[in-house]
Amino acid sequence: MVSELGQFFRDHAISEVEAIIPDMAGIARGKIMPAAKFAEDGGMRLPESVFLQTVTGDYPPDTAQAMSPAEIDIILKADPKTVRRVPWAAEPTAQVIHDCFYADGQRVTMAPRHLLRNIVELYAQRGWEPVVAPELEFYLVEQNKDADYPLRPPVGRSGRAEPGRQSYSIAAVNEFDPLFDDIYQFCEDQDIEIDTLIHEDGPAQMEINLIHGHPLDLADQVFLFKRTAREAALRHKMYATFMAKPHAKEPGSAMHIHQSVVDIQTRQNVFSNPDGSPSRLFFAHIGGLQKYLPAAMALFCANVNSYRRLTRYLSAPINVHWGYDNRTAGLRVPMSGPQDRRVENRICGADANPYIALAASLACGYLGMIEGLQPTDPISGSAHELPFGLPRSLDEALRALRGSTALVRLLGESFVSAFTIVKEAEYEVFLQVISSWEREHLLLNV
Repeated sequence: MVSELGQFFRDHAISEVEAIIPDMAGIARGKIMPAAKFAEDGGMRLPESVFLQTVTGDYPPDTAQAMSPAEIDIILKADPKTVRRVPWAAEPTAQVIHDCFYADGQRVTMAPRHLLRNIVELYAQRGWEPVVAPELEFYLVEQNKDADYPLRPPVGRSGRAEPGRQSYSIAAVNEFDPLFDDIYQFCEDQDIEIDTLIHEDGPAQMEINLIHGHPLDLADQVFLFKRTAREAALRHKMYATFMAKPHAKEPGSAMHIHQSVVDIQTRQNVFSNPDGSPSRLFFAHIGGLQKYLPAAMALFCANVNSYRRLTRYLSAPINVHWGYDNRTAGLRVPMSGPQDRRVENRICGADANPYIALAASLACGYLGMIEGLQPTDPISGSAHELPFGLPRSLDEALRALRGSTALVRLLGESFVSAFTIVKEAEYEVFLQVISSWEREHLLLNV
């Protein structure tokens, strides 16, 4: 009997397969092999340390807390629902996202995809199913081979780069029509369901909204979209970057997460009462986000650059206040009908691993729901005028995460240990870099 994956390979004349997993940074790791050699159920192995590789490609000096000292292999098993063609490949190629297991059949609990799956299962045990809709911002930039030079907007079809901010401009999007034609086609080929595309505040900064759905499906789509946008941009001799703050004096890039919860049996939104009013669970979910988001900050802003985005008056939130249709707040409740009632988490950066960020955001709301928390009163003015309520650096955020007993228990000690070990190693390497600002202002003045 031909398996679901085998049938897909036959139907599309697939000759090669990219067997991939998302690592801690959201980078695709794995192996490429002939389709004839591909075994979907445990045919591929990778070292357990794949989840402990830093974004620079190095490994932390001490990994004893997170993995076996024997550096064992983990077994990768394909998720048939994730198979897609690789539309930019020269040969007929498929990509399949895998889940990770140990030899005894236990899941690798530090794997980001497992983390999200586990949080969704906790909701299911309560009779709930979370629904999410990510909004992902990114910049198009001119190709730049020298990391010491600032990035610049690319030249569009007019032959000119954007001179300044063109928020919501149709003409500014049209400058890159050939690129977006490729992105849309690549997304259609991969079942990445884009809802809208708009020009955001920064020069050549774009935002795509994905159609709401199951968290694991949407995390897969964000994971694949990042790769798709980068590949399409390279075809047009530019970069697509999801850095949180690529330009010093321009707005950063976020991944806003719209989230709600439905009853598994009735499919009704549990954030609304039968009469259409906001429910107790709705306010408890917001209360959980307010209480636990600061401690979970490293999971939304996972890189040293992430914290440069969180500046007052540049479109990013600086605290966890909430309000109705208030874009200055960290938590926004959009205008909607009862069945569409949701909360928008505006804190997360575009550079976050989507599996980890979605899991963390849902985990914070879940804790609020089971603890029966109450939020503060909604604000109607500018939250930018209020004090900072979030960690200001990766180092501070990692200490807050380790110190949150509730989050460590919910997310799992194995995952939290692995994540913090990786990010602490990245932070230590960053501290060894002397910036041009330091040379400019300290070299001869102190």
